[in-house]
Amino acid sequence: MANYLKVKGRARVSNVNSDLFGKPLAIELVSCLLDPRENTQKKTIKGKAERKGKTDDEVFLYEAVFEVAQDFGEVGAVMVRSDHNKEIFLRDILLEGFPHGSLLFTCDSWLQPSLLRVFFSNKSYLPSQTPSGLRKLREEELVAVRGNGDGERKSTDRIYDYDFYNDLGDPDSDIDLARPVLGGSLHPYPRRCRTGRPPSSSDPNSEKRSSNVYVPRDEAFSQTKQTQFTATTVSAGVSALLPSLDAAVTDQNLGFLTFSEIDMLFKEGYKVPPLKNSGNGLLQTFLPKLIQAVSDHQQRLRFEAPDTINRDGFFWLSDEEFARETLAGVNPCTIKLVKEWPLISKLDPSIYGPPESAITRDVIEQQIGCYNTVDKAIEEKKLFIIDYHDLLLPYVNKVRQLEGRTLYGSRTVFFLTTQGTLKPLAIELTRPPTDGKPQWKQVFTPSCGSTNLWLWRLAKAHVLAHDSGVHELITHWLRSHGAVEPFVIATNRQLSTMHPIYRLLHPHLRYTMEINALARQALINANGIIEISFSTGKYSMEFSSDVYDELWRFDLQALPSDLIDRGMAEEDPNAPHGLKLKIADYPFANDGLLIWDAIKQWFTDYVTHYYPNSSLVESDQELQAWWTEIKTVGHGDKKNEPWWPNLQTPQDLIHILTTIAWLASAHHASVNFSQYAYAGYFPNRPSIARNKMPTEDPSKEEWERFLNNPEQSLLENFPSQLQATIVMAVLYLLSDHSPDEEYIGQKIEPSWAEDPAINAAFVRFNGRLKKIEEIIDARNGDEKLRNRNGAGIVPYELMKPFSGPGVTGKGIPNSISI
Repeated sequence: MANYLKVKGRARVSNVNSDLFGKPLAIELVSCLLDPRENTQKKTIKGKAERKGKTDDEVFLYEAVFEVAQDFGEVGAVMVRSDHNKEIFLRDILLEGFPHGSLLFTCDSWLQPSLLRVFFSNKSYLPSQTPSGLRKLREEELVAVRGNGDGERKSTDRIYDYDFYNDLGDPDSDIDLARPVLGGSLHPYPRRCRTGRPPSSSDPNSEKRSSNVYVPRDEAFSQTKQTQFTATTVSAGVSALLPSLDAAVTDQNLGFLTFSEIDMLFKEGYKVPPLKNSGNGLLQTFLPKLIQAVSDHQQRLRFEAPDTINRDGFFWLSDEEFARETLAGVNPCTIKLVKEWPLISKLDPSIYGPPESAITRDVIEQQIGCYNTVDKAIEEKKLFIIDYHDLLLPYVNKVRQLEGRTLYGSRTVFFLTTQGTLKPLAIELTRPPTDGKPQWKQVFTPSCGSTNLWLWRLAKAHVLAHDSGVHELITHWLRSHGAVEPFVIATNRQLSTMHPIYRLLHPHLRYTMEINALARQALINANGIIEISFSTGKYSMEFSSDVYDELWRFDLQALPSDLIDRGMAEEDPNAPHGLKLKIADYPFANDGLLIWDAIKQWFTDYVTHYYPNSSLVESDQELQAWWTEIKTVGHGDKKNEPWWPNLQTPQDLIHILTTIAWLASAHHASVNFSQYAYAGYFPNRPSIARNKMPTEDPSKEEWERFLNNPEQSLLENFPSQLQATIVMAVLYLLSDHSPDEEYIGQKIEPSWAEDPAINAAFVRFNGRLKKIEEIIDARNGDEKLRNRNGAGIVPYELMKPFSGPGVTGKGIPNSISI
């Protein structure tokens, strides 16, 4: 026995039922070496791990003892089979007794009954550096998760494959719920995970809807109860809430009659009638912070007042706040620098009417006072714009055919004051030719006169509804959720779990596929939350496809590139981050660049550790296949675009990875966890505008009605009671941090901790993030920074890396998990 080592193996397992006591785990040890006699994989060393106890109510310990020959070589993998009759969750396996120290295999994976699984040690290898005894297993594991593209996926599968967005409609239940397939030449779109569900009976190109949507088993939410609770809330809570609110409202189009009624949502709440089939129980389970039990038979949906309304009850009326939120609000990445004049549409004038904007030089020059000319303001980079004219105008006539909503193309121009804040100058609303009527357009400006003041307020409500739709469908869904899913799929299909880049990206891609599947069930589906409550209605996802086709570019998803493209920054080697901002006090950009640089430095340390030269990048077959698949399959409708970055050097790889991590972490956090603060009081950001402007082809009766009660006109333009309460509830849920949220740079991954150089780099990363928190606090306390400091102003904390649970308005989770 002198030539053998006694090695103890300890496995930590959860989701094990108590009645399964006694059933072992079969564990085999795999050598890194080949058998020198036959040049084949060495025979594995087999053992049975018996249950020995548990660490708490969730985690059980299994132990086995192995006799390992001295010449067996280093153990590079374990093969595990469960004899339980239900799936179990394998957390990790620790092998102790080797002269060189213990070996840890982090698994975090579901084991299905009787299926043999392979898990590699926490030591990372490039493909060319893979030990000879593991090469075959490495290749086989990748083949196993790719599948063959056939058949319907089962919930227990771990197959990653691609498909079009062909499951948003439900034509089998109602032909009016048919929706176009997104993906392909007609409606370009990123790909989603293939489920293999059968086609619908009414449309062979669409998948049949089902109550559960497949995602690979290990993409499901964590076993930790709190994380699972927060995630399922989005789907189950909405499913319970919709019929309840529908039953509570006798007229689904009924709006709020007074602002006092809106205020009551935060005081007395909204009555929720009793539901059949334990519906109230569902509400209490999934919306515990919002549903208040009044009696055994009555409940109220009572909302917490957002921080904005708590600080300033009239914040939503302020033009200064309207402008400030373009830099520090929920959608701070659409504003652009005005670089040329006049403003001209690129749409076909034979269809959409004259292309020239009605915002003329005279309009602007009357507003900017001492700046005598538009040319001077442009030269000094003082004019900025939010331009949704060409994006929305093609949808105006279609949307106006839908009940209870209207739409315009819009432009909003701002001026940069000497205080470093923005001042709104003008709003242009445009309707294309329709029903024999010519194009209609009108400019609205801030005014002290009563009539024009109320018209300005109505115009702002329309623009804010446009901005809400663009935020939810483009800034939030498309740029983060939709665009990132192909990265998740490609990473799992092409990078081995022992690949260092897989291990770097994995925390940033965790849980995204599941939250996207839930979104397809309840948020972006036909007659879902978005269609019910936002201006573009049934055309919402088609609209996002058009924007993807026209505007989405991977190279512009990096924060510095995005800022430069929008004219909000220019390269300056002497400026912080190498960029000079056109608006010095731009909270989203200022704080975002701190996070961008911290991620990039951490990734630089990590990547250069494994890729000290370009030849290793170019010769990495898995890495090159990963990038090729992202470009040609995951975002296949963009495969021929010239702007895709090359992947030839470590610097190329660092930039690509930083961009992906930025989208999944800080970009998503900044546009998601701000939603309730700024849109929870919906007059500040209505999700929909329901009535046309009173100046558009008005009758005498309509105009007099507006003049006699302009406040009522504004209230009637806001979302209905049903739409408002649905959106408020959903935004509250989406803005809520789970108690076990995984924040960027907070917890080191086990594979990083095992390498001293990577461990040290992560410690530096964590330190930078803590320093960033201090910098942001100092900025928020600086009275000179008026876009983040002042009476009634909500401090900009969305880029603070860490947070406690709840609706906090800060904290950057690693991934898109809500």
